[in-house]
Amino acid sequence: MTPRYLVLVALLGSALAHANDDALIADTKKQASGIPPKLLAMVQDEIQKGSFPGAIAACSDKAPKMAAAASQSTGWSIRRVSLKNRNPKAVPDEWEKVALQDFDRRAGAGENPATLEKAEIINEGGQRMVRYIKALPTQALCLSCHGTSDKLSAEVQQQLRQAYPNDLAVGYSEGQVRGALTVKRPL
Repeated sequence: MTPRYLVLVALLGSALAHANDDALIADTKKQASGIPPKLLAMVQDEIQKGSFPGAIAACSDKAPKMAAAASQSTGWSIRRVSLKNRNPKAVPDEWEKVALQDFDRRAGAGENPATLEKAEIINEGGQRMVRYIKALPTQALCLSCHGTSDKLSAEVQQQLRQAYPNDLAVGYSEGQVRGALTVKRPL
């Protein structure tokens, strides 16, 4: 075989692998995209009922169960993380932390937080995997539990102190990156 033929074979193999990687990333995004709207609907339903304790429970209890169910059905690790976490299990790993810091920088520069995401295929511990993270912007309805102290009712503040004595997830304004949905998909 000529060197030129070998180069063409290598380029074709690389193009096919890249197309397959793109398909895996697209599938990961598609599967993960259904979770945030379901969580938002649950929280919104509780707030419309006038139940901020119910909204807090939706975020603290139901959301992790939704992520666990999605993880179990897919075999992927799916969770929410934040640089200012409320749940002590929501601390980002280093890859997630770098992405969240980049999201904050980009949102601060005027980029729409709802469009912020990062996806790549990496090797971690000898395992190829898709890593995907999508920003979760703070919406107006989130401010009753995540806003500045003047926006939080005494009832909400008391419940948050009891449920999360080390809570960092307050002081947000609408549109800020509250955290992110993150996926680790082994290949």
